[in-house]
Amino acid sequence: MAASTAPSHLLPRPTPLSSSSSLSPHRFLLLSPSPSSAAAPLRRISRLRLVASAAAGGGAGAKPTVLVAEKLGAAGLELLREFANVDCSYNLTQEELCTKISLCDALIVRSGTKVGREVFESSKGRLRVVGRAGVGIDNVDLAAATEHGCLVVNAPTANTVAAAEHGVALLAAMARNVAQADAALKAGKWQRNKYVGVSLVGKTLAVLGFGKVGSEVARRAKGLGMHVIAHDPYAAADRARAIGVELVSFDEALAAADFISLHMPLTPSTSKILNDEAFAKMKKGVRIVNVARGGVIDEEALVRALDSGNVAQAALDVFTEEPPAADNKLVLHENVTVTPHLGASTVEAQEGVAIEVAEAVVGALKGELAATAVNAPMVPAEVLSELAPFVVLAEKLGKLAVQLVSGGSGVKSVKVTYASARAPDDLDTRLLRAMITKGLIEPISSVFINLVNADFTAKQRGIRIIEERVVLDGSPENPLEFIQVQIANVESKFASAMSETGEISVEGRVKDGIPHLTKVGSFQVDVSLEGSLILCRQVDQPGMIGTVGSILGEQNVNVSFMSVGRIAPRKHAVMAIGVDEQPNAETLKKIGQIPAIEEFVFLKL
Repeated sequence: MAASTAPSHLLPRPTPLSSSSSLSPHRFLLLSPSPSSAAAPLRRISRLRLVASAAAGGGAGAKPTVLVAEKLGAAGLELLREFANVDCSYNLTQEELCTKISLCDALIVRSGTKVGREVFESSKGRLRVVGRAGVGIDNVDLAAATEHGCLVVNAPTANTVAAAEHGVALLAAMARNVAQADAALKAGKWQRNKYVGVSLVGKTLAVLGFGKVGSEVARRAKGLGMHVIAHDPYAAADRARAIGVELVSFDEALAAADFISLHMPLTPSTSKILNDEAFAKMKKGVRIVNVARGGVIDEEALVRALDSGNVAQAALDVFTEEPPAADNKLVLHENVTVTPHLGASTVEAQEGVAIEVAEAVVGALKGELAATAVNAPMVPAEVLSELAPFVVLAEKLGKLAVQLVSGGSGVKSVKVTYASARAPDDLDTRLLRAMITKGLIEPISSVFINLVNADFTAKQRGIRIIEERVVLDGSPENPLEFIQVQIANVESKFASAMSETGEISVEGRVKDGIPHLTKVGSFQVDVSLEGSLILCRQVDQPGMIGTVGSILGEQNVNVSFMSVGRIAPRKHAVMAIGVDEQPNAETLKKIGQIPAIEEFVFLKL
C-alpha cells in the first residue's frame, strides 16, 4: 500500500509547574488492550484485557475452568457454562480445595470458604480470578491474591437492597419483640404485658458504616420517622446531607444513639470495634442491629452488656463463627433476636448476586474490565472511558522504550511526563502509570504480568518510576496532549532515541482515538502504533521512503504508516515505519545495507 506521510508537530514544551516526585508503589488496576483492539478505532474500545489468555493452563482456544465451591443461583451457573467448563463442588475441605485449584482458572465462593495463601500457592499460577458472591471479602487473603497475580472480584450491588431491608426488618422486629412473642404464643403463652415494645419514631439511629447498605438503611429509617446520624471516616458529607443524615465521630454516634445499626466490613481496624469500652460509652438501654460481619462485635462483651442492661436488646444476622455453637450464650440470650445470615437471602438478591459475580468472573477471563475488582483501586467508568485510548498509548510507549535498551544494566529509573491543560487534581494518572509499568516489564520478564501483580513485580525488580506533569495553556477538553517516557542510566540499541540529556526518550499522543508515536529522542515523527515498528536513522535524501517501501513490499510486508522526522533538509533524519507483519531477518538485513541508513531497529508492539 502507499505509505501515508503526515507532517508532525508538537506544542512548545513549557516549563513544568511542579517538580517531579518519586512515587511509592501502589496497587493499580492494570489494563491492556484486547488482541483485536489495534485494528479498530480505540475510541470504541469497550474491552480491556485482563489476562493473556482465557485459560492460563490450557492450550489455545481451550475453555477456562471455573470451580464453584458454594451454591450459586441457576442464572449465574448458566452464564458461566456459556463460556467455561464449570465444576460445582460444594463443601470441600481445605485439602480438597488445594488439590483441585491447580486445574482451575477461576474460583467462586460465598462466605463459607476460606481462600488463604495456601490456595493461591497450590494453584501454581493458574488461578486468575476469585469471585466472591456477595459483598464481604474477609474470607479471601487479598495480599496473597495480589502477590500471585490473581484478581478478586465481588458482587457489591445485587444484594444491597436485600441486606438493607433485612436490617430494617430486624430493627422493627427487635423493637416490638416479634420473635420472642411469636415463640411464646406458639408455646401456648399469651403474654401481652411481657412483650411491650418501644417506638421507632423520633428515636436516633446511628448507622456505623455509611456505604451502599448503610445509606439504604438510613433512607428507610428516615421514612420511619427516625433521626439518623452516621459514622464513616470515608463517607462524603454532601452525600449524607443529601438524604438528611449527619456525619459524626465514632464516640458521638455511640453517645447519641437509641439504636445502632452496623454496616462496616471486617478489617483489622473494625475487628471487635464494639467492645466493653464502646458499650460503656453508649446510652443505657441502647439497641443494636448487625447485618454486616459478626467479627465487628466482641460477642462476649455484648453478652456482658446485655446482662447488665446497658444494652437492652440486640438483633443479629451474623456471628464470629458461623454457624455458631449450639450453646452460644449470645444466640440463646432472651433479649437477642437472631437469623442465620439471611441478609442477602431473597429470591431476587440471590439471582442478582449469582448473575453479578458470574458476569464479573466471565468478563475478567474474557479480558474485559472487572468493575468490581477489590484488590486494585476502582476507577470510575467515566474516567476509564475517557482515558481508554491513552491507556493503550501508555503501554505501547513502555514497550517501545524498554525494547530500545541495550546492555545488561537493566531498567531502574523511569520518568513519565504527562502534558495536559487540566489542573493536576483533575487528571487521574494511576491507570496510565500502571500501564507504562506493565509495558516496561512484560517484554523483559519471563514472569506472566497481569493487572494485579504488575506493580508488585516492578517493586520486586527495583524499577523506580517518577511522574511529572506539565501544565499547558489551552482547552482542558482532552485529558492529555502527550505522554513522554524516559529511561535513565542505560545504553540504547538505537542511538537516535537518546535525548539531549542522555535518556532513552519516546513520546506519543492520541489522534482521532488512535495512539501515535510523535517523537523519538530529538526527532519528531508521526506513526500509528499499530502492528510493529521499524526505526531508521538515515541521511536525508530523495528516494529513501520508496527504497525501504520496495524492500518491504517484495517480502509481502504491509506498511501501515510511514513518517520522517529530520533536523534540517539534507541532514540526518529518522524514519518510522509501521508494519503489519514482522519482516524476516533477510528483509531487515537488506534495509540495513542501504548506504544512506546509519542505524535501524525493529520493535514489536
